[in-house]
Amino acid sequence: MKILIAADSFKDALPASKVCGGIEAGIRAARPDAAIRSCPLADGGEGTFEVLAAQLAMQTTFVTAQDPLSRPIVAKYGLHAPGRTAFIEMAETAGLQLLLPEERNPLRSTSFGVGQQIADALRRGARHIVLAIGGSATNDAGIGMAAALGWQFLDKNGLTLPPVGGSLSQITTIIPPANRPDAQVEVICDVTNPLFGPTGAAYIYARQKGADIAAIEQLDKGLRHFARVVTQTDSAPDPLLPGSGAAGGMGYGAMLFLNAELRRGIDLVLDLLDFEEKLAWADVVVTGEGKIDGQTAQGKLVQGLCRRAARHGKPVVALCGRLEATEKEIQEIGLLAAYSINDATEGAGLAEMLKNTSQNLEKKARHIFSNFSHGVDSLPF
Repeated sequence: MKILIAADSFKDALPASKVCGGIEAGIRAARPDAAIRSCPLADGGEGTFEVLAAQLAMQTTFVTAQDPLSRPIVAKYGLHAPGRTAFIEMAETAGLQLLLPEERNPLRSTSFGVGQQIADALRRGARHIVLAIGGSATNDAGIGMAAALGWQFLDKNGLTLPPVGGSLSQITTIIPPANRPDAQVEVICDVTNPLFGPTGAAYIYARQKGADIAAIEQLDKGLRHFARVVTQTDSAPDPLLPGSGAAGGMGYGAMLFLNAELRRGIDLVLDLLDFEEKLAWADVVVTGEGKIDGQTAQGKLVQGLCRRAARHGKPVVALCGRLEATEKEIQEIGLLAAYSINDATEGAGLAEMLKNTSQNLEKKARHIFSNFSHGVDSLPF
């Protein structure tokens, strides 16, 4: 039997690589003759860099850049030289975690450092940029990033504006660089918000970045104004396109300035890892993440994996810390079966369960795979 283990991290407990390791140990104890492949996964959020760096042999590359308040920092990104691919996390230079709570103000913050990361990757030969835009501290529609790549943003007097969220409403002229970036750019974007409006970047996300209601209204007006200025050009994207409002409008800015394509995180990661070949090899897939519930069917990692597996007719079984999905929801996700690894320790506290995650993964995997004779049809699902 050929078993593919493709699991996400268990938040606050184990990274994806160790989740896969625990499952593999249990299966090997139950079925030492099984052929097993391990493929740790992530969906574009926390842990994605580690997953891709390990499996694609990406080189960790460091660059001096600016943080959201234009202070110098050293940031990292991944570079896969043979494939000329760079994996860049926006949060490395424009992340909310880089600012103290009292420093957070999306009227003043900038995504300039993201552009510096991209520029450095291009100088090193990258021609395929994967940009993960989660965890941002900005609401500047990507003008900071663009400024670092040579774009200029002028006010009505022809003066250069600082590339921050508070400048959006003052832009009257946009001057592109002589040489635009020559690369294919894909953006990991798992939200569907438009650029502006009641469900746009400012009203939905700016409060958590430090904006009060007055600042939110100013930012939303700025995004609307910016979109009006931009639509005077020939190739402006639609500001109401789902994902335009991601990361304070970085989704829109990436499409506008980099001709980027917005992709669901899990789909892009699976493509980068050549997951179709791994599925073709396997008889059964074992996946896992911290919690499986009704929301898992709404485009999360496990559901994205199941959608791919269904194309190949491969069954998928999931292990999780907390199982809150009904049988109907489990079927809607695309899973053949789902198991909580903490069933036997229901009375245990959260801290104890987290501490024993690896051990419990191994125990549950061993139990599941110990009671069959031959083939997938005899597995106890």
